[in-house]
Amino acid sequence: MKKLFSVLVLVMTVLAVNAQRTPVKIVDLQKSVTDNVAKNYAGFTIRNATKVVTNNIVTYEVAIAKGTSQETLLYDMNGNFVKKVVAKEGTVAKQTAPANKKANPPAAKKAPVNTPIKK
Repeated sequence: MKKLFSVLVLVMTVLAVNAQRTPVKIVDLQKSVTDNVAKNYAGFTIRNATKVVTNNIVTYEVAIAKGTSQETLLYDMNGNFVKKVVAKEGTVAKQTAPANKKANPPAAKKAPVNTPIKK
């Protein structure tokens, strides 16, 4: 049991060390990053940025949005554009109606036509 626990701790430590994610303030982003977004993604605004360190390689993930459209851009440590990150299929949850709500609510009940009117 001790060996299993030790292996689990070791694996978790390795995973934690392999990719460190740190939020970055938008005002602290390099000018080349903000200039790239302004030039190539007109109308988009930067929502958030994250510094990612994996195997001593530093990259920046920058989330941008325009209306309902959202993109994630990847930049190297010098602020050079690398690529647009594409979400893998199945990683973005589809928005569906809650299970307890019916898609079409029942129509209001109408009074029978041949009912006499009480005075």
